[in-house]
Amino acid sequence: MYSDVSIAGDPLALPHLLPPVPQHPSTVAGFAGLARSIAADTARWAPLVRYDATTRWYARLQTGPGYEVWLLSWLPGQSSGLHDHGGSSGVLTVLRGALRERALTARGEAARALTPGHQRVFAPGYVHEVVNDSLEGTVSLHVYFPGLTAMTPHACTPAAQDAAAARPAGSPAAV
Repeated sequence: MYSDVSIAGDPLALPHLLPPVPQHPSTVAGFAGLARSIAADTARWAPLVRYDATTRWYARLQTGPGYEVWLLSWLPGQSSGLHDHGGSSGVLTVLRGALRERALTARGEAARALTPGHQRVFAPGYVHEVVNDSLEGTVSLHVYFPGLTAMTPHACTPAAQDAAAARPAGSPAAV
């Protein structure tokens, strides 16, 4: 007597029929997942962290086709300044400590506290400032896709904020 298994073989032993597992992320969810997996691997990133009293410290942790991953540290008071990321989208994940993000939106300004595990996903043209206004050092992970080639600073004046808020969502930011 023949069964389906004897004719077709064990369906679980047919990995050649399954789609290949992607080696690198290709979606926003995939990049957010990559950031979460790196965040969970403390042994990978914690020994690399350094703090610099004069500026934020950063190191490129990983690259792949069309993306890069950066590790940053922030001492109390250190800030990114108001900026965008040119044509790159990104995922910001807080690993240790706390950051405050201030973003310019079509409705004005939005502020939020970011603590370990919080993730922010942003598209090209997103204008924000990130600052460590806590009393302890902070570590964050940043994934950019495509890789970061521009970080445009923006003036913190009311006129610049009005101009940024008037831009349609997703439109490139002006200097």
